[in-house]
Amino acid sequence: MGNNSADVVVIGGGPSGAVSAYTLAREGHSVVLLEREENPRFHIGESLLPYMMGLFDRIGIRDAVETGGYVPKFGGEFIDPTETKFFSGVFRADFAKQGEGRYDRAFQVERARFDRMLVEEAGKAGAEVHYGATVGDLLMEGDRMVGVRYTKDGEEHEVRSQYVVDASGRAGRIAHRFGLRKTLEKLRMVAVFRHYDGLDERHNLGVEGDIQVGAHADGWVWAIPLSKDVISVGTVMPRDVFRASTPEQVFEEHLARVPRITSRLTGTRPIMDLKVETDYCYHADTVTGPGWVMVGDAGCFGDPMFSGGVLVASATAVRAAENLSRALKNPQEADRLIDEYENFFKTGYDTYIRLIHAFYDGELVAVAADAGRTTDRDTLERYLIRLIGGDFWSEHNAVAQEMRRRTEWDTFEPFQRVFGCPSYPHLDEQDRKERAESRIRRVTAGQ
Repeated sequence: MGNNSADVVVIGGGPSGAVSAYTLAREGHSVVLLEREENPRFHIGESLLPYMMGLFDRIGIRDAVETGGYVPKFGGEFIDPTETKFFSGVFRADFAKQGEGRYDRAFQVERARFDRMLVEEAGKAGAEVHYGATVGDLLMEGDRMVGVRYTKDGEEHEVRSQYVVDASGRAGRIAHRFGLRKTLEKLRMVAVFRHYDGLDERHNLGVEGDIQVGAHADGWVWAIPLSKDVISVGTVMPRDVFRASTPEQVFEEHLARVPRITSRLTGTRPIMDLKVETDYCYHADTVTGPGWVMVGDAGCFGDPMFSGGVLVASATAVRAAENLSRALKNPQEADRLIDEYENFFKTGYDTYIRLIHAFYDGELVAVAADAGRTTDRDTLERYLIRLIGGDFWSEHNAVAQEMRRRTEWDTFEPFQRVFGCPSYPHLDEQDRKERAESRIRRVTAGQ
C-alpha cells in the first residue's frame, strides 16, 4: 500500500474540487486531489453566470476562462407565453444592466473541457492531481476524519490529512457515509436532453450567445449554445409528467411548445442520444464536521433553472479553502472558521433555491412587486438581473430580501446567514448606499 500525507485531500475533480485545490495550493498548502474518472466526464451543466467572472478574477483564473474559446454569454432570454412565470412573454436579462463594477458577460462551456482546464490550473498552482483514483474508506480517528484510502491502477493507497474536502458531487461520499442527505421533494424533477450540431444563429430570434429558458405548463425547456455549431437543448419536468410518456415523446412535445427555441434549431441535427437525469434536488443540514467539509453539489444541489450550480459550487469551494487555510495557520480559530463556512454555504444555496421556488410557484413577479414597494424601478431591475446573474450572498438586494421572507421556501434548518458577496466584496459598501438611496427615491416618488 502506498502512503502519503497532505494538509488537505480533495475528493472530486469537478469545479468545486478543482477550485478548492487551486485556492489551497495558492495559499501554500500541500493538497492531493483525487478524481475517479480518467478523463472529466460529460456533465449536464453548461451555462455560467457573470458573477463567476468576478469570482475567478478575484482568485486569478479569469484569464484562463476568457482565453478558453468558450461562447460569450451576455444575457439570458426567458420565454413565457402565459406571462405568469416571468415578467413578459419574452424577458431578457441583459447583464450590462447590473450596474458599474460587475462583469457584463459569462460563458457557455462544454463541461468536460472546462473541468479539465480547472484541474490543470490546480495542478499549476501546486496541487498533486490523481485521475483514475477511486476513493474507498474515509479514515477516522475517533470522530475526526484524518484522510482517505483510494485505489489507482489496481493498487491501494492511503493519504492522511488534516482536512478532507468532499467535492464528490452527487456521489456525496461523506453525506452518504453519515446519512446526511435529504431530498427536496417539491423539486424532484427529471431532465431529458441532447446536443445538436449545424447551429446557425441567424435563426435565433433573440441575441446570439444567450441561454434561452422557455416556460410551459409542465416545466421548462433550455437552449444553450456550446460553440459556433453546437447547441444543448433539454426539458425539465416533474417525475409524473416524465413517466406518462417515453423520453423521446416528452422531449419533442415539450420542445414544440417553445417556438423561439425550435426556430433557433432550424437546420440542426442531433449528435447524441437522449440523456436523462433524475431526482435533481437535495441538501444536507450538516455540511461540516471534525476534519471535513462539503463543497458544491456534495452538500446541496438545486434545479438548473437559473444556471447557478457552477457558481455556488465554486464560491463555496473558494470560501471553504480560504477558511481552511486560516484554520491550518491558526488552529485555535478552526471551529469558528468552519462554522462560518457552513453558514456561508447555506446562505448561498438557500438564496439560489428560493429563486427556483419562486419560478415553479409562479411567484417571481409577485416577489419583485413586493420589493418594488421600497425600491425605485431602475434599481429594482438591477437587483433582479444581478440575482439572475448570481447575487446570492448580498444583504442589500431587495428581491433576495423579499424571497428570504417566504418561510415556505426554507431549505435548511434555521441557521445564521453570512452575507458578503464572494465575487465583488469590494462593492459591499457601494451596494449598501445604493439600497438606501433607492428607498429614498421610492418614498419621494410615492409622495
